[in-house]
Amino acid sequence: MIVTDITAAELKQRLANNETPILLDVREPWEHEEQSIAGSQLIPLGTLPERIADLEEYKDQEILIHCRSGARSATAQAILKQQGFTNVRNVLGGIIAFNEAK
Repeated sequence: MIVTDITAAELKQRLANNETPILLDVREPWEHEEQSIAGSQLIPLGTLPERIADLEEYKDQEILIHCRSGARSATAQAILKQQGFTNVRNVLGGIIAFNEAK
């Protein structure tokens, strides 16, 4: 079974271990400019359907999606799954939880 979500603390730990997961930020550009998780690729949720091709090379790899609180990333997760992506995980609580995680 593939786990579909990841906690912000798990993500933080993986980054601390020098892992370089594929991180997708589905917030708006201004939000990304205010704060972003290092290495994340910005594709705002509203543009995701027409930018699926940008992610095609990652179709069978783990993709971690985040937004501000976890709601938009859950929608993005559903969109990618419908497009045949096999290992898409939502960062629970988004960047808010990431900031609070130890």
